[in-house]
Amino acid sequence: MKLTRLLALTLLPFLLSACDLVVLSPAGDVAWQQRDLVIIATVLMLLIIIPVMVLIALFAWRYRAGNTKATYTPDWDHSTHLELVIWAAPLLIIICLGAVTWMYTHLLDPYRPLDRIARGQPVAAEVEPLEVQVAALDWKWLFIYPEYGIATVNEMAAPVDRPIRFRLTSTSVMNSFYVPALAGQIYAMPGMETTLHGVINRPGEYDGFSANYSGDGFSGMRFTFHGVDHDGFDQWVARVKEAGGGLDRFAYLELAKPSENEKPRHYASVDEQLFRLIRDRCAEPGRMCMDEMMAIDAEGGLGLAGLRLLQPLEEGRPSALTALFGRRSVDVASICTPEEAAASEAVSWSASLVPQVDPAPLVGAGLPRPAPISSAAPAMSVRQPFGI
Repeated sequence: MKLTRLLALTLLPFLLSACDLVVLSPAGDVAWQQRDLVIIATVLMLLIIIPVMVLIALFAWRYRAGNTKATYTPDWDHSTHLELVIWAAPLLIIICLGAVTWMYTHLLDPYRPLDRIARGQPVAAEVEPLEVQVAALDWKWLFIYPEYGIATVNEMAAPVDRPIRFRLTSTSVMNSFYVPALAGQIYAMPGMETTLHGVINRPGEYDGFSANYSGDGFSGMRFTFHGVDHDGFDQWVARVKEAGGGLDRFAYLELAKPSENEKPRHYASVDEQLFRLIRDRCAEPGRMCMDEMMAIDAEGGLGLAGLRLLQPLEEGRPSALTALFGRRSVDVASICTPEEAAASEAVSWSASLVPQVDPAPLVGAGLPRPAPISSAAPAMSVRQPFGI
């Protein structure tokens, strides 16, 4: 048994040598600073952990039952000097940890534009960040380069020493974008946009993946990040454009269907509004975008023109598109004030008449003023509200 343990301990360093410790040896300045924070925090904590572990072994050995030379003081209960050491040392370390964490939290804020590309190398005033729009699909990554009008799936590239600005969203569930060699992970969420800034300082091929479980195809949701020089990046863009094909909203709807272990693919052109349509959940024709909904709400509500949100009748019933669950059958309430609704004695679709009202207070943002309701128009009463 002792020989087996000795052999295992001997082989352990060789087994660990095969590990790719990319977090401790990254290729990007942001990830390098994050590595420094990990090391600093670990060393500060070890200043307490190591002495405690040593003292545990020392006390167990010194005060073992067989040691008759150890001082036996069963009534001892207090030492001011010992109390100062026990409480002061951890307190100082916690203060140091808090100060370092606070500093790095603001310095490495993912939304903060980079002011340097490496230690001692500030970002030149004329350099513009490379914008990459990222969408987490089921189960693949879509990358859009608006500056070059191209898009790729499960593959991306960036020039060395040029700041990168990622704009991220998701199509269905929350995901996490992570390239360990480049920068820390950040979440991509449906209906929202997050931002990550980073820079790659060393050419090479690096792994990127989803760090948040998102369903059946999660394990295959990986991509390759190419760090190349500026000439190499131009050549990579040219190869993508040579692939042909375009990614408009209809091609995107086909791409967005769940699939697993997708191979990289390229699109020579892309709809310049596609990322906004994905983020605002309105890539499907006929669906109102979330930013439009919020603009309408900011102006006081949907108003009469809000009927545009409704879709044509489906199997004899009206329906509406909700943000997450698609079509839902709905009977629409009359879009008037509560007092007017009570006065109209809302009944069936084809019965009661609605009195003519002034629609001015109900006009939504960016929508044309609707015509006054005719006195012969049928009222629409609530039968089954929809929502999520």
